[in-house]
Amino acid sequence: QVQLVESGGGLVQAGGSLRLSCAASGGTFSSYAMGWFRQAPGKEREFVAAISWRGDSTYYADSVKGRFTISRDNAKNTVYLQMNSLKPEDTAVYYCAARARPSIGTMTESVNPARWDYWGQGTQVTVSS
Repeated sequence: QVQLVESGGGLVQAGGSLRLSCAASGGTFSSYAMGWFRQAPGKEREFVAAISWRGDSTYYADSVKGRFTISRDNAKNTVYLQMNSLKPEDTAVYYCAARARPSIGTMTESVNPARWDYWGQGTQVTVSS
């Protein structure tokens, strides 16, 4: 059983930056593809980014492409989401997810929350205008 704990959320002004971290335990971190999702009030959970076990394959939602960067450090069992040029519409609870396979598969698979096996509790990101 994999446990995921997110950190790094907070309040930031539009145009600012935040880096989210997700620490994993209880499994072989390098065996898992990792991802980030977010959920705003009244909206469905949406895909943000995903990364393969080696970090050589990544996917991004169009809404964050060029502003967000996903990365991982397998030695630290941690995945990161660097968020730059933040916008008010980025306000949401951000969730870390793990998938019990090394690759991220297709984009169609990655964007589907049902394809991910483990979830963190989420961290709030609020971007003020």
